[in-house]
Amino acid sequence: MKRIFCPKCDNQLTFDEKKFPDAKALAFVCPGCGHQFKIRLGRKLIKTESGEIKEVKEADYTCGYIHVIENTFGFKQYFPLVPGDNLIGRRNKDTDGVDIEIITADPSLGRKHCVIHVKENNGTYSYTLRDFPSLTGTFLNNYCLGKKEQVLIEGGAVVTIGATTFILHEAGEKPEDD
Repeated sequence: MKRIFCPKCDNQLTFDEKKFPDAKALAFVCPGCGHQFKIRLGRKLIKTESGEIKEVKEADYTCGYIHVIENTFGFKQYFPLVPGDNLIGRRNKDTDGVDIEIITADPSLGRKHCVIHVKENNGTYSYTLRDFPSLTGTFLNNYCLGKKEQVLIEGGAVVTIGATTFILHEAGEKPEDD
């Protein structure tokens, strides 16, 4: 099942994308606000740092990724990491500048909660974690990071932000298929 959001009210809708061919345009009417909008399957456009728009077919996990664990607030999610700062927070239609938007109803997860910095050195990657700062704190293996504290983390690190938990997976690993 694919989850999409209404561009007007941010209401979540789900549908079975396997019933439709790639590049097919689908029209939706939001049950929350009645807004009509279209999406095209199989196409994802991103804006690069230079301002150029490019199409991305598949997520790039070469720098590693985080795996948000399924819980009472949300479902299992995978987010690829990129070199540099990866700002992690709760998805909200009014939040700008967040690189990884976790879809959740967890009110204790901040809109801008923590940062994972990815640094590449001769084909190997190192990861550091710091709180953004948030109101509820960032926990690494049940240890609460202090203000302005930055810690080196490795694959398998369990990070809790609010009531939401994710696991860091290092470069070279790919998410398992559901």
